[in-house]
Amino acid sequence: MWTVVYIAPNRTNAEIIKEILSTEGLLVMLRAAGIPQFGDSGAVEVLVPESEAESAHEILDEVDI
Repeated sequence: MWTVVYIAPNRTNAEIIKEILSTEGLLVMLRAAGIPQFGDSGAVEVLVPESEAESAHEILDEVDI
């Protein structure tokens, strides 16, 4: 089961978060949130496996995002 750990305001920010988490060894998936007509400028959910959610939150707490 995948769990949302962050909602980025756009695709660019989501890709940055994905890279940070992936570098730490976590599996990461991105999913558009909200209205799909906004394309890359719309909100994007950053998801990790449920078992990695706590680690993801700890990593994101250490990063100035």
